[in-house]
Amino acid sequence: MLLLYNTMIRLYVLGIRLASLRSKKAKEWLQGRKDLYRELQENIKKTDRVIWMHCSSAGEFEQGKPIISGLNKQYPGHKIVVTFFSPSGYQVAKKTAAAHYVTYLPVDTRANARQFINTLHPELIIFVKYEFWIHHLSEAASRHIPLLLVSAVFRKDQAFFKWYGQFYKKVLMLFQHLFVQDKASFQLLKENNITHCSISGDTRFDRVREIADNFSDLPVINNFVGNDRVVVAGSTWKEDEKMLSGYMPVKLILAPHEIDEEHISEVEALFTNSIRYSNYEKRTGKEMVLIIDNVGMLSRLYKYATIAYIGGGFTRDGIHNILEAAVYGKSVIFGPNYHKYREAKELIAAGGAFSVRDKEQWRKRVDSFLENETYLQSAGLHALHYITKNTGGTAEVLHYIQANRLLTR
Repeated sequence: MLLLYNTMIRLYVLGIRLASLRSKKAKEWLQGRKDLYRELQENIKKTDRVIWMHCSSAGEFEQGKPIISGLNKQYPGHKIVVTFFSPSGYQVAKKTAAAHYVTYLPVDTRANARQFINTLHPELIIFVKYEFWIHHLSEAASRHIPLLLVSAVFRKDQAFFKWYGQFYKKVLMLFQHLFVQDKASFQLLKENNITHCSISGDTRFDRVREIADNFSDLPVINNFVGNDRVVVAGSTWKEDEKMLSGYMPVKLILAPHEIDEEHISEVEALFTNSIRYSNYEKRTGKEMVLIIDNVGMLSRLYKYATIAYIGGGFTRDGIHNILEAAVYGKSVIFGPNYHKYREAKELIAAGGAFSVRDKEQWRKRVDSFLENETYLQSAGLHALHYITKNTGGTAEVLHYIQANRLLTR
C-alpha cells in the first residue's frame, strides 16, 4: 500500500508540472516550493522553539487561527510556523501576522519529510481537520514529537473505515490525540477501536466569535446603510446574484466570491442602480446596491445586515461560511446545496437559518422577515445562541496541551 501511495504522489507531482504550463495556480504550487528549505533556514534558527501547524487551505487556516492566538498568548517564547498544501491558503496566510512564518509543505516523500523536520525541529505538530501526509506524520512520530489533529470530521465512506483501510487507519494511530467536531465522528472512531479522541467542536465558532468581539467600524458601509434596512449577501456566485436581482426590496451590499473585472462588470449589469466600493466617493446618493470589489472585509459586513444571505448554495461545492453572519445575531438565508455542512443543517433546525430554491421562495422569505420584526429578531437570536453554545473548542485543545505538558521541557 505504501508503494501505491508513493506512486500516486509522484504521479500527482508530474501532473502539476504538466499543468503548470497553462495553469497559474499549478505554477505557483511549484514555484512556492522552489527555495523552501533555504528560506526556512533563514527564518528559523536552531535555537528557536517551534510549533508547526499544517492547514490544507484557507478554510482550515481560519479554524487554526484561534488556536494560534491562544498559543501565542500562553507560549510567547515559541515560534509558530504554518504550512499549506495549496497556493490559495498560502496566499491568504502570508498577508496576516497570525503566524511567525508561513510556507508550503514539501511534497510528501520520506526524504523531504526527514529534511523538513530536521530544519524545522518542531516541539509540537498540529494538523487542522484533514490531510494526512504519511511520510511527514511518520517521521514526526518516529521522533516522538507530539501530533494533534484538531477540528476533525470523519465519515463512514472515508478510506480509514473501508475493508482495505488498515493502512490508512494506522496513520490515525500516529496522532497523540484526535479532537473531533461532532458525536458522529467520535462514535465512528470508537467503533473502529480508535480511542485516543474527544469531542471538542469546531474551532471556527471560536474564530468568528473572536472576529465579532474585535469588530471595527467600516465608515463607507455605515454611510451607505444609514438608517435603512439592508441585505448583506456574501460570497455570491452567478446563480445567487441572478436570484437576488429578481427581488430586492431594500438596500443590498453584495460581496461576490469572484471579484475580477469581468465578473464585477456582469454584476453591475444585473444591478443597474449600483456602485462599486472602490468608486464610492463618486456616488450620487441614489444607489441601492453597493458592490464590494475587494477582499478582507466580509466578516465585518454582516454586522450591518438586516438579513444575511450566504452564497454558494446553487453551486456543486455548496454554501460558504454561514457562521460569520450568525455570530452577529443575524437570520441567515442560503441556496439549496447545504446538506454536507453540519452547521447549516443544525442552524436550520435551531430556527436561525433558512434555505431557498428559487426567486419565489427568496421573495417570500424576505417579505416574511421585513413584515414581522418579532420573527426577524427571533431568528437572529436563535442564530446567536447556536454560535454561543458551540464555542469553546479552542480552550479544550489549549488545555490538553498544557495539561499534558507538551511544550514544557
